[in-house]
Amino acid sequence: MSMALFLIFCILCFASPSAQKAESKLLFFFFGDSIFDVGNNNYINTSTLDKANFPPYGQTYFHFPTGRFSDGRVIPDFILEYAKLPLIPPYLDSSSSRYYKIGANFASAGAGALVETFQGSVISLQTQLGYHKRLEKRLKKIHAIANNTAVYLFSIGSNDYMSPYLITNSTHFNASYSNSHLVRMVIGNITTAIKELHQRGARKFGFLNLGPLGCQPGLRIILNPPNDSGGCVGSASLLARLHNQALTKSLKKLAKQLNGFKYALYDFSHDLERRLKHPSRYGYKQGKTACCGTGRFRGTFSCGGKRPVKEYQVCENPKEYVFWDSYHLTERVYKEMAHQMWNQQPTTGTSNLKTLFESP
Repeated sequence: MSMALFLIFCILCFASPSAQKAESKLLFFFFGDSIFDVGNNNYINTSTLDKANFPPYGQTYFHFPTGRFSDGRVIPDFILEYAKLPLIPPYLDSSSSRYYKIGANFASAGAGALVETFQGSVISLQTQLGYHKRLEKRLKKIHAIANNTAVYLFSIGSNDYMSPYLITNSTHFNASYSNSHLVRMVIGNITTAIKELHQRGARKFGFLNLGPLGCQPGLRIILNPPNDSGGCVGSASLLARLHNQALTKSLKKLAKQLNGFKYALYDFSHDLERRLKHPSRYGYKQGKTACCGTGRFRGTFSCGGKRPVKEYQVCENPKEYVFWDSYHLTERVYKEMAHQMWNQQPTTGTSNLKTLFESP
């Protein structure tokens, strides 16, 4: 063996412990709804109400539809960019296995913490946890990867509270519960999910609270009469506030109960509400009307013309709008939110997402 080959052999055999650790380190797992979904719903049998794999979705960055409910990227894409990592495809995409050492994205647009939320049309949080369990077993067979190194990110809850407004059948299960009971159910399921992941070895968690749900163009037009100025729907926004209060309390409690539990809670509600109330301060021209859709505030969920209502219009410059379609935000907003999550010191929790990601 030549001296050069011998040296290469030694380097490979006696790599530093830190290098070995880096090879066996998971980075991110994403769970939740459309804020995190990068196209999982493309691979399930569901309606176009829960899909975004047609133009003009994706036009700003990808220049073609990917299944993201935005004109371009969504929050996980920017988080990965800030972490200097490649974009992770949806878990149900066959190419996702090439990214398993980075993590996986299980999120599904329309999903809720409750199994019954849009049941049969989306991938529930419970099913997402099942996907993670299956992947965990596979990773343990192939690689020595520790779950406690990854950050588990959640964006979930909005659909549990919105579904009664969006389903015309007034006997929908959520409509029969009081606000406090419904919030307890949602927070209870989220807490159960956290404990299940913690039991599997998860230690680092990141959360978004809920934005002012009643200010979405789609809800403004559903509950406000045509001659109304289109103010936010107070009952829906109240549910979001109650959820946010309960989530904060629950996470503080878990931090005391669960060994090694670290978390960051991003105040998504505060940052979005400021942009909706004062869009011009943040460089937006429009905080009420969506870029893509039809009707008042473009609140009719018709973007792309593939849904029950075929007529739609698209604004010239999505960067001037807070909302991309009737219920979802533009890439620009998601980028700003992700930047805040990554860098800003949150009001509760361990630290910002960057520090949580870099912590042992």
